[in-house]
Amino acid sequence: MIRHGEVENPEKILYGRQPGWSLSKLGHAMAGALGQWSTSIDLGALHVSPLQRAQETAAPIAAAHNLSITTDEHLIEAANIFEGKAFGVGDGVLRHPAAWRYLWNPWRPSWGEPYEEQVTRMLAAVFAARDAAQGKDAICISHQLPIWILRSVIENRRLLHDPRKRECSLASVTSVHLDDEGLISGLTYSEPARHLLPKK
Repeated sequence: MIRHGEVENPEKILYGRQPGWSLSKLGHAMAGALGQWSTSIDLGALHVSPLQRAQETAAPIAAAHNLSITTDEHLIEAANIFEGKAFGVGDGVLRHPAAWRYLWNPWRPSWGEPYEEQVTRMLAAVFAARDAAQGKDAICISHQLPIWILRSVIENRRLLHDPRKRECSLASVTSVHLDDEGLISGLTYSEPARHLLPKK
């Protein structure tokens, strides 16, 4: 599972499922790094979120393997009531009292798509890509929150979490390993575009 590259978003809008958000220049460089990284695997399927930033991230991988992109709605970003609004620290939508009524249940969460629904659709995407790959490796390109929530379930962590502590950087690879019976047997994490990540 790959998270897309950096998006052109200078005003720090929570873009969510909105169409038209493309990769930045740096994001395209990250996608290129992923394309190069992917040449080390035997790729049989490339399943991608329908959102533009994910499709653009997939393009260099598809080109490297002469493989078509399969768009999978299961891999889309999590729905969020604050989509389209500024989300900067101290100056974003959460400083307005009108937004607070959506924050009553962080375990669900009350402001967006339930975590359990994200897990269900992401598992469906993983197994669909596995089947399509026919014994080869498969890549799913998605978004930070759905990838992190699925990883949390696999690693038996609680779903309520601090978003600042997610280990799922831009253009990162969260690899789900399957055993001979097709069951999830483990997980590893890597950052092929680490050299391009913004300095913290």
